[in-house]
Amino acid sequence: MRTWPAPNIPALPVAANLAPVRVFDSATGTLVEAAPGSIATLYACGITPYDATHLGHANTYLAFDLLQRAWLDAGKQVTYASNITDVDDPLLERAAATGVDWRELAREQTELFRADMTALRMLPPNAWVSVVAIIPDVVAAVAGMLARGEAYWVDGDVYADLSADPWFGTVAGLAASDPATLALFGERGGDPERPGKRHPLDPALWRAERPGDPSWEGGQLGRGRPGWHIECAVIARDALGLPFDIQGGGTDLRFPHHEMSSSHARLIGGGAARTHMHAGLVAYQGEKMSKSRGNLVFVSRLLADGVDPMAIRLALLFHHYREEWEWTDADLARGVECLAVWRQGVAEAHRATGLDGGVADRVVAGVRAALADDLNAPRALSLVDEWAALQSCAPGGPAAAQAVAEAIDALLGIRL
Repeated sequence: MRTWPAPNIPALPVAANLAPVRVFDSATGTLVEAAPGSIATLYACGITPYDATHLGHANTYLAFDLLQRAWLDAGKQVTYASNITDVDDPLLERAAATGVDWRELAREQTELFRADMTALRMLPPNAWVSVVAIIPDVVAAVAGMLARGEAYWVDGDVYADLSADPWFGTVAGLAASDPATLALFGERGGDPERPGKRHPLDPALWRAERPGDPSWEGGQLGRGRPGWHIECAVIARDALGLPFDIQGGGTDLRFPHHEMSSSHARLIGGGAARTHMHAGLVAYQGEKMSKSRGNLVFVSRLLADGVDPMAIRLALLFHHYREEWEWTDADLARGVECLAVWRQGVAEAHRATGLDGGVADRVVAGVRAALADDLNAPRALSLVDEWAALQSCAPGGPAAAQAVAEAIDALLGIRL
């Protein structure tokens, strides 16, 4: 699938004794080294393209953009994979409600997502995979699970038998017998009350053709379409190999999606993500920003109103990626003001003739250290704020201005 153009990233001077990037592993509740080796692999769950891109999406993908930038700065070879769930119930429901063909709606919203990601200078995936494009691979994976006794039939549909995976439950840490777990499964796309299932939490792998629904030839599975979680397991296996370093997304994906897709990955490929990262959810008007509630702030609308995309990016970076927070007009105003101050600081430093005595180098080192510490963007921003304010009374000179501007660009993705 055609992705968006990659932003140019300045190559910073190699740093001695650069701290390894550590992130919070949602599964263990501890800080861990994100990718111990020279190769780093990341899977971040993509959008269902029926209403993209709101600031909650942008906040999530920004977290994994920062992670990649820190990895690249450390000299790692990074492979990033993501998906587009271009056939799913929410997409089909929106298409039916608006009278638009579901394929056209998916195409239109995918293009909008591309444009938004380009404007925000997000690094694109190396493998950006449409679910529709890999249905034969899903069919083969599900058929294999059936053959090994890891899946079973329920009235023409195929379900995963979670009892086949002894590691199920290790991502979200929820008890399968807890009524709250079953309720959450139901709220987030599951069907715990489906008759004929061996366990209420068993997730669908293949949905038999229904009248009016799109469907594909599934060989021994019959005509139908994939379940949600198996898609990501197959894409991660084929794009990254199993196991891989990081599986990421919003915190609402921890269960059931990441729990289930990790279980599927272990069964179809012998491994899953070593670490799970989850970004906090962004609220608006008192509730989580959600397509179902309609309380969305769209990146494209802010851009159409003339907002500098770097101000939007800064407004998000003021919040740690794991923070749960609520978007207000004050966030955007703060981003606009910060961008102006930084640009002014760089301009004043460029006009100066003196030397900064190593201040800029310390700022760059501090930004690197902040990102290595669980992607602490707010701390990194505060260091640049202090440097920019200093330029009005003790400007550092052109070399300092270039060093700081390139670090801001390479590490934080802010083009001044």
